[in-house]
Amino acid sequence: MTKNILISGASIAGPALAFWLRKHGFNPTVVERAPAMRDGGYAVDVRGAAIEVAERMGILADLREARTGMRGMTVVGAAGRSVAEVRMDELFGGEHDIEVMRGTLTRILHERTSGTEYLFGDSITAIDQSSDGVRVTFEHHEPREFDLVVGTDGLHSNVRRLAFGPEPGFRRYLGYHVSIFSTDNFLDLDRWTTIRNTPGRVAGLYRARTDTGAKAILGFKSPELRFDPSDPQTQIALLDKAFADEGWIAPRLLDAARRAPDFYFDSITQIRLDDWTRGRVVLVGDAGYCPSPLSGQGSSLALVGAYVLAGELLAAGGDHRTAFRRYEAEMRNYVTLNQKIATNGAKTLIPKTATSLWLRNQAFRLMRYLPRTSGLPKEIQHAANAISLRDYAPA
Repeated sequence: MTKNILISGASIAGPALAFWLRKHGFNPTVVERAPAMRDGGYAVDVRGAAIEVAERMGILADLREARTGMRGMTVVGAAGRSVAEVRMDELFGGEHDIEVMRGTLTRILHERTSGTEYLFGDSITAIDQSSDGVRVTFEHHEPREFDLVVGTDGLHSNVRRLAFGPEPGFRRYLGYHVSIFSTDNFLDLDRWTTIRNTPGRVAGLYRARTDTGAKAILGFKSPELRFDPSDPQTQIALLDKAFADEGWIAPRLLDAARRAPDFYFDSITQIRLDDWTRGRVVLVGDAGYCPSPLSGQGSSLALVGAYVLAGELLAAGGDHRTAFRRYEAEMRNYVTLNQKIATNGAKTLIPKTATSLWLRNQAFRLMRYLPRTSGLPKEIQHAANAISLRDYAPA
């Protein structure tokens, strides 16, 4: 029977899966490349079915307490004067959407996994499968035997590369690159976002309730760029080029990027695979079905995917073949619908043309005059709830 399970990645899907596996009687081990749990990061949303998962985990009250409390957004012109403003409760809100900082969500999940073995500062270098299990070779620790290996290691998953093949075969580039990092709150924002768009570009600053400073965002449309994910200087050079003629606060943000301790830059990309399993290896979250930050659903897919996989292993009595097949069947439509909504996120955050930018701003201006809704836009609400969570029990 399946008992010992290695999870690669300790951000959101990894600790969530470890929680459910321990609850169901399995023995998870988590390996994480970083030397400790990662703090900071950008704001993420927990929506729809993921809220029900959070409630079943007993962390829903913690998430509500940790809400960013964002109140709204101002769009400014070249001189920094407001051209449109929208409140968050006019876009999203209510109990259907809980926004927290990524590092906060990771911490809350990690706190629920006391007793789980974590191997920090290490990564997998080889996965050798047999009919009886998986022999895993690590960069630093001695090789070990496991019954299953789960890749929860994000967009650029090492487990996916080792078990499924090179990333380009599964990557779908959506046309944008984005950078997010911490900086000073020099606009004196209070639970507010301020951005400036030119066609195909966005530069802005936001401050959540839990921030001591602020987060900068720089995003731009372009053909897919080649860069070394481990070389921030090359990435900053790409930002310099993309925003060379941009005014307002863009020059200050570009300067701040060079000093940011948590500088992040990547393409806006989805991961699409026909199958999320290879023998005794399975993918959960961004590693298997990243919907991109533009969907706002990455964290929710990770939480739900972890719940479903662990539950199916319980229901199948540890038979991974049956569990993996049921996991894919339960999750596939839910994932597909959530990946589809990413294009609307791009239209809102980074309109491509002057006309689409003007229309977006007009829509923002008109929202305060429209009947107030109590939750998410219909398309997002449908996707976020497009799965019925089973109450799992032992076989």
